Amino acid sequence: MLKAMTETLDIRITKTNHSRLHETDFNNLQFGKTFSDHMFVADYDGDEWKNFQIVPYGEIGFSPAISGLHYGQAFFEGLKAYKHADGQVSVFRPDKNARRFNKSAERLCMPELPEEIFVQSIAALVDLDRDWVPAQAHHAMYIRPVMFATDPFLGVQPSKTYKFFVLVGPVGPYFAKVLRVKVETHFTRAAEGGMGYAKAAGNYGGAMLASRRAAEEGFDQMIWTDAKDHQYVEEMGAANVMFMLDGKLITPSTRDTILDGVTRDTVLTLAREWGVPVEERRVSVAEILEGAKTGKLTDAFGAGTAATIAPVGSISHNGEEYFLCDPKEREFSQKVLKTLDAIRYGNIPDTHGWNYIVGGL
Repeated sequence: MLKAMTETLDIRITKTNHSRLHETDFNNLQFGKTFSDHMFVADYDGDEWKNFQIVPYGEIGFSPAISGLHYGQAFFEGLKAYKHADGQVSVFRPDKNARRFNKSAERLCMPELPEEIFVQSIAALVDLDRDWVPAQAHHAMYIRPVMFATDPFLGVQPSKTYKFFVLVGPVGPYFAKVLRVKVETHFTRAAEGGMGYAKAAGNYGGAMLASRRAAEEGFDQMIWTDAKDHQYVEEMGAANVMFMLDGKLITPSTRDTILDGVTRDTVLTLAREWGVPVEERRVSVAEILEGAKTGKLTDAFGAGTAATIAPVGSISHNGEEYFLCDPKEREFSQKVLKTLDAIRYGNIPDTHGWNYIVGGL
């Protein structure tokens, strides 16, 4: 376990006069709709990050001309905090998210946020609102860091000023059922040379029409494919995708069209430690469908911060649906989910140092 050191960052804290904690139904949480009492905010003035504050959660004001609105200089991250049985609260692998945050910033021509600011701002906010971290199984505090451009200037060029803020709130499971997914063969999420590997806001806006149409057809998620020929698997809409095919754990290798997922990395690390053969490579749609036909595809799931481990029940391609075995019978994904939960909730030793303990009791 890593101990958070929030005292090194000079953060001005203004506490709310009215907590909404006791008005919140923790047994009926809709993902992403409930937020804690406070949020973290900071500003970049063209030279440095400053004005580190934790303030009551609420609306923020800005000019309608800010370039983040007009030219898409905006991106985010997603991670979670968990409550342990002994009452400690930990954030899962914030250092990994911090590095990916800066990859997104670089791709969008935005300033780097030093890793210590990213981690300590989150730790301070989570510690202040630690009572908002649910104690129920399969629940957590979702953490949303965001950066966007704030120059009030209508010109197609990088902004000089930026705002960084962090929102947190309690969440339950992102998916409450086994997923019915569709292989997308028309729309494109990301192209070579683009920004698919960044958590750019525009990536998600561009995916919404295809996602809505898939939902109207009865699907829960899509499997995005390559932009050129739609012959290779890339990722799901809300997670990286993994397959247990002929005894091997197979997942698309990361490139500029695919997110380098934190949960993805965690699963691959555990698999290798368990002696499971792992292949990170280009994965063709044809081999996945053939595996589903022959029974060699014994497991398929999404792996992501929000989704955690989300089992795929069926895969549809060009109107034909292929059904997989009952997720309860899948040895690997069941084992990895139980192990992940045990680590994140502090029920087994964290031998990797993935749990970042915040504050003190």
